[in-house]
Amino acid sequence: MKKLIVFTGILFCYCQVFAGGILTNGNQSAQYIRMLSRNASTSVDAVYFNPAGLMMMDNGFYLSIQSQSLFQTKTVESGFPLLNTPKYEGSLTAPVFPTAFAIYKKDRFALSLGFGPNSGGASAEFDKGLPSFEKNISTLVPSLAGLSKLGKNVSGYKVDIYFKGESAYWGIQGGASFKVNDIFSVYGGMRYLPSTTKYNGYLKNIELNVNGEFKNAATFLQGEVAPILTGAANQASGAASSVAPLISNGAGSFTLAQVQGAGYISAASRTQLEQGLLGLGVTQAQINQMSISQVQSAFTAGATSLNGQAATMVGTAAALQDKLVDVEQTGTGYTPILGVNISPVKDLNIGIKYEFKTKLTMTNKTTVDGTGLFSDKKETGSDLPSLFSIGADYKLTKRFDLSLSYNSYHDKGVNWGTNIYGEPRTTGYNTWELAIGGQYQWTKKFAVSMGYLHTEMGVTKQYQSDFSYINPGDTFGGGFEWKPTSRFTVDAGVLYTVYEDAQKPFTDPTFGSYSETYSKHNLGFALGLTYHFGGI
Repeated sequence: MKKLIVFTGILFCYCQVFAGGILTNGNQSAQYIRMLSRNASTSVDAVYFNPAGLMMMDNGFYLSIQSQSLFQTKTVESGFPLLNTPKYEGSLTAPVFPTAFAIYKKDRFALSLGFGPNSGGASAEFDKGLPSFEKNISTLVPSLAGLSKLGKNVSGYKVDIYFKGESAYWGIQGGASFKVNDIFSVYGGMRYLPSTTKYNGYLKNIELNVNGEFKNAATFLQGEVAPILTGAANQASGAASSVAPLISNGAGSFTLAQVQGAGYISAASRTQLEQGLLGLGVTQAQINQMSISQVQSAFTAGATSLNGQAATMVGTAAALQDKLVDVEQTGTGYTPILGVNISPVKDLNIGIKYEFKTKLTMTNKTTVDGTGLFSDKKETGSDLPSLFSIGADYKLTKRFDLSLSYNSYHDKGVNWGTNIYGEPRTTGYNTWELAIGGQYQWTKKFAVSMGYLHTEMGVTKQYQSDFSYINPGDTFGGGFEWKPTSRFTVDAGVLYTVYEDAQKPFTDPTFGSYSETYSKHNLGFALGLTYHFGGI
């Protein structure tokens, strides 16, 4: 029962807010939400998606403030036969998901700053727990079937489980872009990543249905069952001592019937000894054949077994006490970034970016930890994989732009550790994304856009767990750009993601084969405000 609660690994459950890799958030602007393909951007969000492409913008200072509201529902359906419910739901919310960009561009040179949650940026809440929380509790019920011999029939359980996790890896990016010639521009920069995760939750009020009445599990096992077993052990030990004189006087090879017939014990004493042996699971036929020495050995072994069972009940009761968790993890990482923008012909622009692997170590600051999993000052690796992105934007007509984007997250270069079952998190191939987006300039001041993104996750079934599962999916986005003045731009968009269900098979030595199904869906809204201050 020492692993009754498993909160470890929850970080990976909610770090991926929407589009992007296992940990990396790709949704970094309102323009992205409404178009989904921005790797060749030459607008203000090029700070993140295509920083070398900033050289395609007009001179001046730009400031953009944006925010998204993101909502995700995660559902786990388990086929484990003993759970109270097969379905568990968690909600992930980011009512405010802020990003900001600042650019100063002058002729062949530009400086840029970017800010946004590069990973996380949301809170995940599980108000009924997960199958991995409950499995050990549910298996406790059949393990207590033997208590029926004590008149304690255990037939079910109840438990209150709650967990909330919050995560934000704030990306603060700065760099410089330079125009080499009319075709090539380059960029070099760095992202500073101060990171925080918080875990707060509990598992409490575990109750067992005993003879139709729910009782606190810890109190029942330690306060009722353990004393009964200890009393029975004492009685067995006393019975073993009571026949010692018979053995000392040479009657060790006699049966109970023989020592009674010889007048060494009374009929009542014989009945009492036989009842004690029956209580230990010895059959009457066996008792009739047992010698006094064997009777003593049976009572001695029974006393040892009963004392062991009593100790087990006390240990299980301790594991079933209320468990609280209140932990904050902090860490800092740095990401070098390089970029190239290529404009080989009129109306065609190509953006290329490479983000290096981010080394990140999170350190615990533990207020309460009833699980023993979050020791204070413990360090945990949480690296972000390197990212290669490329995109192309082509103006098909004077009014219509078409954009393609591709991202490759180098997950195989990261040690993802183990999942809650102790299995190594393995990836068969690197996560990749392919997106297409289009924008139509309806009027001089108003444009509409839409896009489609497919995300293919390279994780194996061994990677998956109810805490941390990754699904391939398809995202659809749309929105508009409005320029009420020549210097002020409003971007707004909405997206929805449809994910493929993921399944994980299990084989339990006691309960056989079953599986779990992991699903989720996303909905997001975004608004961005950008102002161009003109030449400075």
